[in-house]
Amino acid sequence: MDDATARTQLESMLAELDRSIKVLRGDSVMVGDRSAADAGSDLTDADRRQAMNDVATRQRTAVLDALKRLDAGVYGRCVDCRTPVPEGRLAARPEAARCVQCQSRRERRR
Repeated sequence: MDDATARTQLESMLAELDRSIKVLRGDSVMVGDRSAADAGSDLTDADRRQAMNDVATRQRTAVLDALKRLDAGVYGRCVDCRTPVPEGRLAARPEAARCVQCQSRRERRR
């Protein structure tokens, strides 16, 4: 993937993530005279929003890191082994920092 295409995709992803995070961080629903079931449902919704916010925030960080790698001229190289990240992986996940092998090793360690 060429740098211009990567930058366009990453900046688009960043804008979308910023919009999503803004929505997810919106004011929570005020709980007034409601049943315990309604309050439990609100808590579940809040937990779900928080989990989605956490995922979006982590992905936003990955996108920002990819933009930094692009600026530094090392975009498309694995941050661990420095081999090229496959084009297909970058097409699917422009923010990908690692080749498939290094990412697999990292996930197995968790």
